[in-house]
Amino acid sequence: MLKHIVITGAAGFIGSHLCEKLLSEGYEVTGIDNFDSFYAKDLKVNNLNACRQFPAFRFISGDMGDVQLLAGIEGKIDAVIHLAAKAGVQPSLKNPQGYIQTNIADTNTLLEWMKLRQINKFIFASSSSVYGNTLQTPFTEKQNTDAAFSPYAFTKKACEVMNYTYHSLYNIDVINLRFFTVYGERQRPDLAIHKFVHNLYHNKPIYMYGDGSSARDYTYYADTVQGIFSALKYIETHANVYEIINLGNSHPIKLRDLIATIADVTGITPNIIQDTDKPGDVAITYADISYAQQLLSYNPQTDLRTGISHFVEWYKQNLLTSTIS
Repeated sequence: MLKHIVITGAAGFIGSHLCEKLLSEGYEVTGIDNFDSFYAKDLKVNNLNACRQFPAFRFISGDMGDVQLLAGIEGKIDAVIHLAAKAGVQPSLKNPQGYIQTNIADTNTLLEWMKLRQINKFIFASSSSVYGNTLQTPFTEKQNTDAAFSPYAFTKKACEVMNYTYHSLYNIDVINLRFFTVYGERQRPDLAIHKFVHNLYHNKPIYMYGDGSSARDYTYYADTVQGIFSALKYIETHANVYEIINLGNSHPIKLRDLIATIADVTGITPNIIQDTDKPGDVAITYADISYAQQLLSYNPQTDLRTGISHFVEWYKQNLLTSTIS
C-alpha cells in the first residue's frame, strides 16, 4: 500500500485540496511549493491552514527543481503527484523561457530524483491545452496533439512525452491527467470565474473576449480531486502503467452563458465590455471522459450552477472584505 505521497504545488488551488483529501484518507503527505509570485503568497499560505492540522503533513517551501531540496526529503516515498507548474496561456506568451525552465526542465529534475530514489509511481498534471485549437470534439486521448497553441500547451505536451521516456527506460508507472478548466473555492484570481465574481462585487466591468461563443469544459475542483485520488488508487494496484486520461466534466459552457450564470447566482447585473479574442486562446475545450469512467470509475457530480454557488459563498466569506487579491 502506498503511504507517503509527495505533492508538488501543494499550496495551490488544486494542490491544497488534494493534500486535504489524502490526509483525510490516512496518507502521509509531504507538500512542496515555491510560492511563485504569479499571485499573492498570502492566498496560498491560507490554502494550507486545514492541512497543518494533520500530524501526517509536512510542508517544504522551495523549488521542486532544487536538487538539494529534493535530497532533503526524508523517509521512504511511495508516489509523487506533480501539480507544480507555471500556469496560464497568456503569461506563457510573454515568458516562454520561464515556462520551459519550470514546466519542462524542473520536471526532468524531479524525474531524475525519482529514478535515484527508486520511486516508481508518478501522477502528472497535464492540461486540455495540449489539444490545441481543434474543433474535433469531444477531445479523446487518442487524437493528435501536435498542434500546441501556446508555450504553456507545448510544455505540458513535452512533459507527457518525457514521462513516457522515463516510464519505458526506468519502469516508472505514469498517469498523465489532462485537467479541463478546474474551478471552485481557492481558484486562482487570474482565472475567469474568480475574476468575474471579483469584478461584479467591486462594480467593475466584465471583459468578454470575442462574441461569447467560445466554450470551456468547466470542472469543479472536488470532481478533479476525486479523479486524482482514483488515479492514485489505480497506480497503486497496477504495474507497467503509462496512461493519458482526461479529467473534465464533458459539458462545455459558452462564455456568455457562464457570465449569465454568475450574474444570476450573485444577483448582480454585469457591465459587459466586448473585446477581441486573445492570442493563444482556443474556441472550445470538451472532454470525452469515457476512458476515465472505464479506468477510474470517474463520475463528475457537480453542475456549473452548484459549483459557482459554492465559489461565490467562499469568495464572500474569505475575500470580499479582504485586502488579499
